[in-house]
Amino acid sequence: QAQFVESGGGLVQPGGSLELSCAYSGSSFNMFTMAWYRQTPGNQREWVASISRGGSTNHKDFVRGRFTISKDNAKKMGYLQMNSLKAEDTAVYYCNFPDSLRPWGQGTQVTVSS
Repeated sequence: QAQFVESGGGLVQPGGSLELSCAYSGSSFNMFTMAWYRQTPGNQREWVASISRGGSTNHKDFVRGRFTISKDNAKKMGYLQMNSLKAEDTAVYYCNFPDSLRPWGQGTQVTVSS
């Protein structure tokens, strides 16, 4: 069974919003930095944002001010609130622990198009 299950993607117009969710089925969710990544066909996965064990966040420059990463340790759930979406944000979004990578989930497709 996949340890990460991403959800919440969909089709949205430019300027719209989506909230992605990342459910983790393993143990010790609270002990790891959690990160969101995205990937488009033919390209490598790229890091988007991360949140540390202590709640410190970092966001890629091109999403800073638009996306917000968060987590709920009790629920073993990560989130990515995406606002002011652009066509360039279209990708499959994944979550993982960058310091201790697990098998990748299926990701969730975000399509920004008018």
